[in-house]
Amino acid sequence: MKKWLFVILFQAIAFASLGNHLKGGFFTYEYLGKGLNDTNKLRYSVSLTVYMHCNPTSGQQDATAPFTFFDAATNAVVANIVVDLTASYDLSRGDHPCITNETTGCIYHIRFYRLGSIELPKNSAGYTVAFQRCCRITGIVNAVAPSHTYGTTYTTRIPGTDQGATAYNNKSARFLVNDTAIICADSYFELPFIAFDPDTTDQLQFSFCDAYIGGGSGTVTTQANPPPYTPVPYAVGFAGTMPLGNGVTIDPNTGMISGQAPTGVGEYVVTVCVTEVRDGVPIAVTRKELHVYVGNCNTADASLPATYSKCESFTYNFSNQVPPNPSIQSYHWDFGDGGTSSLQAPSHTYADTGTYTLKLVVNRNGTCSDSTTSIVRVYPGFDPGFSYSGICVNKPTQFTDLTTSVYGTVNKWQWDFGVGSPTGTSIVRNPSYTYAQTGPKDVRLIVSDSKGCFDTVFNMVDILDKPPLTVAFADTLICKGDTVRLRAFGTGSFQWTPTSNMSNAQASDPVVDPKVTTVYQVELDQNGCINNESVQVRVVDFVSLQAMPDTVICLTDSASLRAHTNGLRYTWSPSANMNDPTRLNPKVKPTGTTTYQITAHIGNCNTTDDVVVTTIPYPSANAGKDTVICHDSPAQLNATIMASEFAWSPVASLTNAHTLSPIARPRTTTEYIITVTDDLGCPKPGRDTVLVTVMPRILAFAGGDTSVVVGQPLQLAAFGGVAYQWQPATSLSDPNIFNPIGLYDGSFDSIRYKILVYNEAGCVDSASLRVRIFRTDPRVFVPTAFTPNGDGLNDVVRPIAAGMEKIEYFRVYNRWGQLVFSTTTNGHGWDGRVNGKEQGTDVFIWIVKARDYKGVPFTAKGTVTLVR
Repeated sequence: MKKWLFVILFQAIAFASLGNHLKGGFFTYEYLGKGLNDTNKLRYSVSLTVYMHCNPTSGQQDATAPFTFFDAATNAVVANIVVDLTASYDLSRGDHPCITNETTGCIYHIRFYRLGSIELPKNSAGYTVAFQRCCRITGIVNAVAPSHTYGTTYTTRIPGTDQGATAYNNKSARFLVNDTAIICADSYFELPFIAFDPDTTDQLQFSFCDAYIGGGSGTVTTQANPPPYTPVPYAVGFAGTMPLGNGVTIDPNTGMISGQAPTGVGEYVVTVCVTEVRDGVPIAVTRKELHVYVGNCNTADASLPATYSKCESFTYNFSNQVPPNPSIQSYHWDFGDGGTSSLQAPSHTYADTGTYTLKLVVNRNGTCSDSTTSIVRVYPGFDPGFSYSGICVNKPTQFTDLTTSVYGTVNKWQWDFGVGSPTGTSIVRNPSYTYAQTGPKDVRLIVSDSKGCFDTVFNMVDILDKPPLTVAFADTLICKGDTVRLRAFGTGSFQWTPTSNMSNAQASDPVVDPKVTTVYQVELDQNGCINNESVQVRVVDFVSLQAMPDTVICLTDSASLRAHTNGLRYTWSPSANMNDPTRLNPKVKPTGTTTYQITAHIGNCNTTDDVVVTTIPYPSANAGKDTVICHDSPAQLNATIMASEFAWSPVASLTNAHTLSPIARPRTTTEYIITVTDDLGCPKPGRDTVLVTVMPRILAFAGGDTSVVVGQPLQLAAFGGVAYQWQPATSLSDPNIFNPIGLYDGSFDSIRYKILVYNEAGCVDSASLRVRIFRTDPRVFVPTAFTPNGDGLNDVVRPIAAGMEKIEYFRVYNRWGQLVFSTTTNGHGWDGRVNGKEQGTDVFIWIVKARDYKGVPFTAKGTVTLVR
C-alpha cells in the first residue's frame, strides 16, 4: 500500500515537472545535395528552435527532440530521428527609459536542436517535418482555457517535384531570433517577424495562420502524429488570421506586424506563415509560432509606414502610428521639401512630383525623443484596378490588369485568387486561374510601378456552376401577323432555336414573327460553360375582353374599375378623375353617373367594352345648431334630414329619442349624433353632430353675517360668477358689482341682502347675508352670562365686535387669575371647558383689546357668569 502511494506521488511530481512551459517554435532546413551513396536521394540539414518560459525546470529542459518525417502525399512516417540539444540561451530585454511598466530581463529561454544530415528519397509531394510536445503556458488570452492541455505542434514542408522540377533544391526561410519588441496594451506597436531567404531569387510572402495543438497534456511525445493538424481553439474575437484582434495586420512583403494592440493584458499565441515563391510558383511554407506578451505600459515612439506609395495626389495626410499618449509631448514633422509642422496629424501638399524623405521627431530635444523616416512618393495618377471574365467553375477565369500610371510604368503584380492556397497566386500581369469550387472569392492584386508607387485593390468574384443568363420576359403574347423582339442578358455567345421566322439566331435580341404559339430556347456559351433559358411566344387571332358589371356608388366616393383580358396594353376613357387610364384596374372618382370604356391591345389587334358607374348622393342630416345650457337644465334638439331612417346617440339622456326633436338632459357636455340611412342605392350612412355644452354649477357666495356701527363703511364681496346683482340696493354704492360698499345711518337695526350670481351663459344662483347696525361708538359686546348645556342657546361666551377692524385679543381668566381661553377672532367663543373638562358654576373675568375701523385702540373688561 505504501509502495503504491509512492508511485502515484512520483508520477504527480514528474507531471508537474513537464507542464506549462512552451511559448513557441519553428523549423528550418537546408538542401545539402544528392545522397552520398544514392543519387536518387536528397540530403538535408534540419533545425528546430523552441521558445520556453524563463527559468524552466530540469524536467522541462529536454536534452533531445524527436523529428518526425512524413511523406506529404500519403502522410506515412518516413523517419523518426531523436536529435540532441545543440545550444540553449536566454533572450533578454533591457530597460527602455521612455516606456513605463514594461517587462525587462529574461523574455524567453531558447533551445536549439540541429539534425546535421538526413537523406530522403526524391518524390513528387515532398515531406512534412513535425515536432510535438506538451505543454503550452497557461492563461493564453486569445485561446480558450485551459490552454496548457492542448500541447503544441511545430511543422514545416520540404517541397517535392510537384512544386517545380528543382524545387527540392531549397533553403527554407530563416527567422531572426530577435523577439524582444515591447507591446503595450491598447497602443500602436510594431513587431518584426523578420525573415530572409538564402535563395536570393525567391520571394517571401507573409501572412497570419493557425497555431496547431498536439503532444497531449502530460507526457513527452516520442513521435509526432501525422498531419493534418488541428488549430488552437481561439477565443471569441480572435482567430489564426487575426491573433491580436482585427486592429492588427501583417505586411505581406516585410512580415512587419503592426497596429493597435488589444486591451487585454497577457500572453497571446501568434503564428506567421512565410510562403516562398519561385518563378511565380509557391514552393514551400515555413511557420513560426510565438507567444507574445501584451503589457500594461505606455510608449513614446515615432513610427511611420516604410513608404507612402499610393500616389493618389499631391496632398498627403500624415500621423504617427503610435496613438497619442502622455509620454508624447510634442511633434516635429519635416516633409522633405523644406516644409515643417508641429501638428499631431498634419496635411501637406507637395509642389512637384518626386521622392521625398519624411521625418517625424517626437519629444524633440527631450529626454524621451524618438524619430523615424519614411519615403513619400509623389507621382499622382497611379490608379490600380483590374477586371475579370469567365466565372464558371472548372473553366479558366481571365484577370486583366487595368492599372494606369501617369508618371511611371506599371511593372509588378502580385495576385491572390482568394482560395487560401499558395498555388492560388501569380505574379504575371494578366493571369488566368481555374477555380475548382463555386462560391465568392476575395481576389487581391498588389500592383506597383517604376516610380515605386504601389497599392492593393480587392474585388469579389463569384464563381458559379454556369454563367448568369436572364431573359427580359419568359412569356409574352402577340397578335397573329405581329413581330416581337426577344431579349437575353449575359456574357458569351448566344444561340436561339428554333430559327424559323427569326432575324438573327446568334444575337442576344433577335426579332421573331411566329405564326403559331412557339417556345424559343436560348443557349449562352461562356468559354465552354453553358446555361439555357426559354421564352414562350403565344400567338392569338383576337383580343379577349370582359369589363366588370355596371355598379352603383355613393357620390364623392371612388370606385375601382376592372376587366378580364389577354391584352397587353389598356386604355380607359374618359380619363378625368382617374389615377391611371393605362392600368387594367384604375381608380375613378366620378362627379356624376359616367360610362367608362376600355380598349385592350395586342400588337395591332384591339377590342373595347364599357361599364356604367351610377352615382347616388349620400343621405343627408342636419342635427341643428350647437347650444349651451345651464347646469341641470334641458335642451331642445331640432334635426332635419333627407333620408328614410334616422337614429340618435347617445340616447340615455334623451327624452323620446325616436323623434327629430327630442329633449336632452345631459349631466355633462355631450355630442349628440344623428345617423341617417337611405334605400335609394347609396348603402353608406350620413351623419351630423350637435354639441350641447353644459355650464358648470354656479357656487354663489356672499360671505358671512356681520355687524357695523353707524357711519362705518362695510366692504361686501361676492364670488362664483361673471355678473352680480344685490337685492335690495339699500345703502349700497353699486348693487351691480361683486364688491359694493355699504354705509348705514342708523335708520334700521339690520338688513338682509340677497346676491344673484350669473355665469357666462346667463345661468343664475343666489346667496345671502345679514348686516346688523349698532347706534353706538365702535365697541365689543360680551354677554354677562352663558349656559353651556348643549341646547344651542347661549352655549358659549364670545366677543361681538361692532365697528371694529380687528380684535387683537379676547381672554377669559378664572378667579385665581389662570387663563382659560383666548382668541383673536370675532364671534369665536369659550364653551366652559378647560383641557376638555367642564367647569362648574362660577364667575370669570374677561378682557378684550381691539382696534376700530378708524384705527383707534379699544379696550374693555368685565365678568361673565357660567351657569350650570
